[in-house]
Amino acid sequence: MTDLVMPKFGLTMTEGLLTEWHVAPGEAFRAGDILFTVETEKVANDVEAEADGVLAEIVVPEGETVPVGNPVARLASAKDDAGSTGEQTKSARPDQAPHPAADTEDAPSARKLMAEHDLAREQVTPTGRNGRVTKGDVLRVIATPLARSLATKEGLDLHRVEGTGPMGRIKARDVEAAAKLSTSHQPGPVTKAEPAHARQIVPDAARLATARRVSAAKRDIPHFYVTHEAELSALTALRRQLNADADGPRVTVTHMLIRALGVALTEHPAMNRIWAGDHIIAFSQVDIGMVTQTPGGLRIPVIRDAGRTALDDIAAQARDLAERARSGRLGASDVGDGVISISNVGMMGVTSLTPIINPPNAMILGVGAERQLFRPDETGAPALRREMTLTLACDHRIIDGVDAARFLADLVALLETPLRLLRPARGTADPNAGE
Repeated sequence: MTDLVMPKFGLTMTEGLLTEWHVAPGEAFRAGDILFTVETEKVANDVEAEADGVLAEIVVPEGETVPVGNPVARLASAKDDAGSTGEQTKSARPDQAPHPAADTEDAPSARKLMAEHDLAREQVTPTGRNGRVTKGDVLRVIATPLARSLATKEGLDLHRVEGTGPMGRIKARDVEAAAKLSTSHQPGPVTKAEPAHARQIVPDAARLATARRVSAAKRDIPHFYVTHEAELSALTALRRQLNADADGPRVTVTHMLIRALGVALTEHPAMNRIWAGDHIIAFSQVDIGMVTQTPGGLRIPVIRDAGRTALDDIAAQARDLAERARSGRLGASDVGDGVISISNVGMMGVTSLTPIINPPNAMILGVGAERQLFRPDETGAPALRREMTLTLACDHRIIDGVDAARFLADLVALLETPLRLLRPARGTADPNAGE
């Protein structure tokens, strides 16, 4: 027997949410089969077997968050299952390469393939194109992680969804089609003698993980906040000129904020760090997380090297990442290892946002709506201004108040003199400031 442990996906990963087991206790598997799915930084990763074996015991059930390196199951070798003392199956190691789960047609379910191959010995019977197999009296559904998430959100039973993927695997589009069909066939409202005023909802694994994550972040990270108003007249004028060029990508305020954060962090290398348990990790590259709303909840894809990347390239990269986040196609390399995220709720008309830091980040920038208002000019006369409220949440274990205030003031200066966003970041006086 040997342990199957939670692998490590990315430099800063400390724990992962085990969202799904693809192999049942007592079931055999082969090298390359998917054993379980882990969600980290809002991306699903499939963990594959390194050798043939048997899942002897599940230690951690679905929906639990597990520290890296901790056992999640016990494995036996395939020969041991047959009654001999053969070589044991190796466990999935913490440094195992990640295999991002994708909703693609060239990724058939390992569970389904195993069921077909060992039909007689395991008494597993495929049931056709509905993405389901039976083992004994247990009916299991074969579906992508995104499909399961959407089904939970729509309140659909996957056993009633027709799968169109390889081997009948249920995909996100199958769930969306079933949801539309279900809505179109819903009966009219039924009058109840005693209407219920409340009902109990069981959260799905992703929502539970989010709840635990933000609770732990607010409890374990000593947050403090600094707020600053930014005058955006010059930024708005520059953005209008850039978007007038039909040959260039469309630039949004969020794109310009990401570029400004990249420049500011490059010029403040001592801020480009995170707290990691009992030590500090300093980064030489500036990666900016972009909080994105998707049908499956919030995702945070990361724009890489924003301090040395041109504004047009940031706009193109951010647009591609947002599109892939909303369609559930983010990979493990698209998330993680950043120091700061940006959450822009301005498009909702919200004046300001006081955000919660997303671990293991050290900061998050909350962005409010642009608004017009009158401020007195240098002579005291009312002058029309275009302003935005920026709120920076910081981890006090690694960032002091004066450093945060200076950083935010310099960020605002970049937005108010936006031509600097089109030029390289300035060098620091002390080349070892980030060490």
